[in-house]
Amino acid sequence: MTKQGRPVMIELSSSIEDNGTVEKSHMQHSGEFFQKGKLDVLRYEEQGEDGFSTKNLITIQPEKVSIKRTGNVSMNQQFQQGQITENMLKHPYGSMHMETSTQTISYDAPTIKSEGCLTIEYTVKLNGQDERSHEIKLTIIEEGAK
Repeated sequence: MTKQGRPVMIELSSSIEDNGTVEKSHMQHSGEFFQKGKLDVLRYEEQGEDGFSTKNLITIQPEKVSIKRTGNVSMNQQFQQGQITENMLKHPYGSMHMETSTQTISYDAPTIKSEGCLTIEYTVKLNGQDERSHEIKLTIIEEGAK
């Protein structure tokens, strides 16, 4: 993917439910969007509160999504509807084993006339602890849309 992608604004909302407590977050990032056949790719960089940056590459295919993060935090999390996947989350405080069970993936690609949306509902076990329910909603707004 040497070709430059289309500029987009990415709105990322997430919620984590842990024993009845819900933690929510919302972030916005500028990024790039690529399409090649049945493969859609989002690329953006986020700045942490600690001043370090993390590069994010999200690959979207039918029935499968991959989130690769590199930098101060690194992981390659795979989402496959109805399946359990495993990976390692590495950050400055150490590494954690992640077991992800994906319930649903819903995706509509962005166009110049309408925003795109990726929603993933899943559970995660970190280092074998009790699982927590997660939901990620990624809204992709093409520059010039609306």
